[in-house]
Amino acid sequence: MKIYQNLTLALFLSFSLGCAKKEQTAINPPLVPSPTTTGSLKDMPFPFGAAVNVSLLRNNVQYKELVIKEFSSITAENAMKFNALHPSETTYSYTDADEIVALAQANGKRVHGHTLNWYKSLPTWVTNFQGDTQAWENLLKMHIQTVVGHFKGKVASWDVVNEAFEDDGTYRNSIWVQKLGADYIARAFQYANQADPDALLFYNDYGHEYNAIKRTAILNLVNNLKSRGIPIHGVGMQMHTRYNQTDANITSAITSVAATGLKVHISELDVVLNPDNVATLSYTTSLADLQAAKYKSIVKTYYSIPKAQQFGITTWNVTDADSWIPTTYSRPDWPLPFDRNYVRKAAYQGILDGVK
Repeated sequence: MKIYQNLTLALFLSFSLGCAKKEQTAINPPLVPSPTTTGSLKDMPFPFGAAVNVSLLRNNVQYKELVIKEFSSITAENAMKFNALHPSETTYSYTDADEIVALAQANGKRVHGHTLNWYKSLPTWVTNFQGDTQAWENLLKMHIQTVVGHFKGKVASWDVVNEAFEDDGTYRNSIWVQKLGADYIARAFQYANQADPDALLFYNDYGHEYNAIKRTAILNLVNNLKSRGIPIHGVGMQMHTRYNQTDANITSAITSVAATGLKVHISELDVVLNPDNVATLSYTTSLADLQAAKYKSIVKTYYSIPKAQQFGITTWNVTDADSWIPTTYSRPDWPLPFDRNYVRKAAYQGILDGVK
């Protein structure tokens, strides 16, 4: 009887452990083994950075340590957008942004400001603002100059205007264009330059590598600003791209921006592996290798432009765990050089190999 009871107990425990293991596997599927990497992003021949989340910096020691260890440049993911810094007409809130800047200064990192003007992330007081053209002009100027002035000498560069174009190459019908006309862009750069003459000023947008019409519109804008003597120093290429984007398209995008003579910033880089939104897709060694190859190709092409124009490359977020892609598109994806356990992926070595 005792033998039977023991056998029953053993079978029960075996079954229970098996179920638990299956449940755990479903929640946390095994990762592709991380490759051995040689070198460091901090040793790249140009600044290599990441957009950072202030809450994770504050509350996640592993995240903070990785940022400090790996990156030479930092962009605020959200903490320097209009609604974060200027929540009401007479109130500025710098706590989160100042914390990012302090971390950067304490660890010898450059800070890139994102972004002074965008059609999104606006507080309700702006979207509901009532005033004539001059009042709107004052609003724009006051925000830019107050923010840039606050960070003068601490933030090295700014995305002054972000995503001003539609995909068809026309100006986006944003609240800024509606109230001030498209040439508000030029004045935004002038206001930022007046507040900090030493800051490098960028126009930032997406689509360069897959939309030639939009890319042409962006290039026409920045060349026009440059020819008019407007203080613009560089172009931010967001480069939210995919593993199967052609190398030819990426090369054309980077070299055409470099042809302006301005600095080039790959400003929001990630390489998605699930562009078709396959709900059951798994991360595999073959996908990891394809991603590594794409990162290598992007970096190699970037490294070929004149040294003086290499402002740097910045990934958008730090690890797969904090990437915006899976939540935004409700799909499994692994867009960044570090996995969700903060371990280097094959993509990391791909980046390093791009400058060999």
